[in-house]
Amino acid sequence: MCIYVQDFGVVKMVYGIYVKLRSLRWFNTINVLIMCMFFVACLYPFYYIFITSISSPVAVARGFYLIPTKVSFSTYDGLFRRNDIIGAFIVSVSRTVIGTLITIFLSSFFAFLATKPEMMFRKFIYRFIIVSMYINAGLIPWYITMRMYGLQNNFFVYIVPGALNAYFIILVKTFIEQLPPSLEESASLDGANLLTIFLFIIVPLSKPILATIAVYAAVGQWNSWMDNFFLVRNKNLQTIQLILYNYMDEAQRIAQNMQQMSGAGGFAAAMPDRILITPVSVKMAATVVTVFPIMLVYPFLQKYFVKGIMMGAIKG
Repeated sequence: MCIYVQDFGVVKMVYGIYVKLRSLRWFNTINVLIMCMFFVACLYPFYYIFITSISSPVAVARGFYLIPTKVSFSTYDGLFRRNDIIGAFIVSVSRTVIGTLITIFLSSFFAFLATKPEMMFRKFIYRFIIVSMYINAGLIPWYITMRMYGLQNNFFVYIVPGALNAYFIILVKTFIEQLPPSLEESASLDGANLLTIFLFIIVPLSKPILATIAVYAAVGQWNSWMDNFFLVRNKNLQTIQLILYNYMDEAQRIAQNMQQMSGAGGFAAAMPDRILITPVSVKMAATVVTVFPIMLVYPFLQKYFVKGIMMGAIKG
């Protein structure tokens, strides 16, 4: 009888484990399905914008959801034939690359200095930086300041104002404080100065947080357009975001001009059933041209992103 009770207890325990594993399997299945639904919900708008930009206006007006109809890249051809978009694209890429590199270097180096007790007024300066995140003078003082600095109609208006970022400084400073102090001490004993320690010890160990702020800085630079709108009148310094803003307001006129250009270029004769260029296709094509380049940044930095934001946000 005692043996029977013990065997029954073992069977009951095994059955309980089976039930828990079965419920866990169902939970994982449901969790994966929900995540897939979220993935589709996030990806589909970009996919729909792309297929709309290359599909027939008749099919767009009729309504379609998954497969483009009468595929043609005439809108993109007409878009890149315009004189303003190529130059604006180059300006946007230049400000994104240069501005991101400068922001990463200056913000991370300042954060490194803020961790040094020998820095004069270190606590006051660091707290002043934090306060600057909550106080904003407004648009008019910002505009007057940029003009007084001589940044109007100047490419440096895209670089200088964002060279130091308070949020990035906080993240990097918190991350650096988690690194072992013995590394810096041993380098100092070998005669390394602060810049050498920063470049050859701190930077290699801080790749996760640097990749994190690189994503933030690049997206911010690429999406920025207000500095161009208020301070730059030189057409050679226009960014792709401002061009997109203008295209949205003037899509009807731009579509007509692009249609005339395509007809004059011989496309109409070569394509009897040619796909018309409409304001909707112009808006969608301009959106794809604007969004696609910055989306290429994430795959290269994604492996550092989560680790960096978690380690930089938690003080050890």
